[in-house]
Amino acid sequence: MADYEDFDYRKPVSAAVWKKMAPFIGPQKRNLIRCAILMLSAAAIDVALPLLLGYAIRHNIEPRSSEGMWKLLAAALSLVLIQGINVRFFVAFGIRTEVGIVRAIRNAVFFHLQKLSLDYYNKTPVGYMMARTNSDTGRIGELVAWGVIDFSWSAFYCVGVIISMFMVHWRLALIVCATIPPLALATWFFQKRILGVNRILRRLNSKMTGAMNEGITGARTVKVLVAEEQSLGEYSTITGEYRRYANIMARLRSIFIPLVLFIGSLASAAVLGYGGYEIVFLGADLSVLAIFLQYAGGFFDPIQNIANILTDFVSTQANVERVSGLLEQVPGIVDRNAVTEKYGDAFNPKRENWEPIRGDVEFRDVSFRYPDGGENVLEHFNLQVPAGTYVAIVGETGAGKSTLVNLVCRFFEPSSGQLLIDGRDYRERSQLWLHSALGYVLQSPHLFTGTIRENIRYGRLEASDEEVDAAARIVHADAVIAKLEKGYDTEVGEGGDRLSTGEKQLISFARAVLADPRIFILDEATSSVDTEMEMLLQHAISRLLEGRTSFVIAHRLSTIRGADTILVVHDGRIIERGLHSELMQARGRYYDLYTRQFEEEAEEQVLQR
Repeated sequence: MADYEDFDYRKPVSAAVWKKMAPFIGPQKRNLIRCAILMLSAAAIDVALPLLLGYAIRHNIEPRSSEGMWKLLAAALSLVLIQGINVRFFVAFGIRTEVGIVRAIRNAVFFHLQKLSLDYYNKTPVGYMMARTNSDTGRIGELVAWGVIDFSWSAFYCVGVIISMFMVHWRLALIVCATIPPLALATWFFQKRILGVNRILRRLNSKMTGAMNEGITGARTVKVLVAEEQSLGEYSTITGEYRRYANIMARLRSIFIPLVLFIGSLASAAVLGYGGYEIVFLGADLSVLAIFLQYAGGFFDPIQNIANILTDFVSTQANVERVSGLLEQVPGIVDRNAVTEKYGDAFNPKRENWEPIRGDVEFRDVSFRYPDGGENVLEHFNLQVPAGTYVAIVGETGAGKSTLVNLVCRFFEPSSGQLLIDGRDYRERSQLWLHSALGYVLQSPHLFTGTIRENIRYGRLEASDEEVDAAARIVHADAVIAKLEKGYDTEVGEGGDRLSTGEKQLISFARAVLADPRIFILDEATSSVDTEMEMLLQHAISRLLEGRTSFVIAHRLSTIRGADTILVVHDGRIIERGLHSELMQARGRYYDLYTRQFEEEAEEQVLQR
């Protein structure tokens, strides 16, 4: 996968890129307009306060008069009060805008992730999707909300100050404005370099986080391999590089910030020099000098602020492109329009149109290659599985056993040929129609954060507590659950990390049982439990599979001797098929696998005595 930080920060702000965020920013238009109006009011007050000071100097301080003083104080207090109200409301509207945009984008991203096919998850790192969903969306919402606020105030303030300066004293106004070009040039020069270094620091920070995470999660392996020195060396290399670029950043800022202050000070000095000259020699008004010193001292922050905001918009285009790129990902498997119109989709199912599933499965001249593969892993494959048939799939690790069940589940579709469910190509019906009739127990079970009861109920959300208990009893999970302090109300933790693998497997099995599926998929589902528990599970499995079409990927071949059909997979192809007795008599690949495993199990039993 391409580096998701690979973005050209030299590009200007692109309206085409930001237009992709319009559906999420548009609903917040009213709040953004409110913020802009409040910023106009705030900027107007900031521009008016120096003028008020000049008025006080001219009418009260210089003539040493108190006439109109109370009106002046009332005006000043009113402006301060209004400014406080402005701040109160623009903060509220700004937060509301940011949260609204972030929520809308995150919901859209998460919704779209639910629609993407399994092939996308196979090739995309989880960290990439998490970063798009959380970090990138947060950055976009923050910049839009507060960028509009800061930019509005800065722009209104600069325009207001320039107009006011020219109205008060055009010569001093020209002196102040003459410092804008060197300030803009310095800001452009340094911001461009600071942005480039900041990009490198962000990438190195991501590497440090990844290295730290790997070091902590793999601490046991590091200690067993006595690889502490190597692990520390790799981490130190990254931190050393980070320090080098951080020092470069510090040098750039140590030059840029004083330079901006120097340019601002030059403007103030020029105003003070020329204004003082006019006061001393030409009898100019002292209030004019006071006004310009106020403006010159605060004029350069908003200009620099505008430059920073424009730079941030360029930088954040990377986040926008990554988020929009994810939203534009096309699912590998999509129902046809006619199918969706009749059967609905995952979020708007039309269950009243769903035909009941018997469970007949047929591979008809099926060829298949993975989307990123170069050659077929199945070629002109044919197989008929009548409803209620128990099909076992065996083979060595990596042989391609999961390919068949992935096709049955429509996680992938045939490259050519047809896969029929109850005599019809399953592409003529919706994915949800099929998935609702599937029970799938994975080799590596996943539990959701919550209680054991809640996890079992995921199999059928409307199930009662009694039905949940009954499903657990069928797979003998009730005995294990009873030993836990809170029983069914025990929290399983993130991913089920508070339970053993065997306990998680039992709960996931009960979850599948509760769904009462017509087609059952067991992916080495008993490989993570001990021998005693496996015997209990096998007894439960034999009852569960009665009357259901079942595809069982077997780890222990002794458990599938009663299968109606055994398929032997090697290098992604079916090389043998038949009953257990037939395959043993043929003395082929299955025979070799079975006898070798039998000998290994016998050796283990001897060693355990």
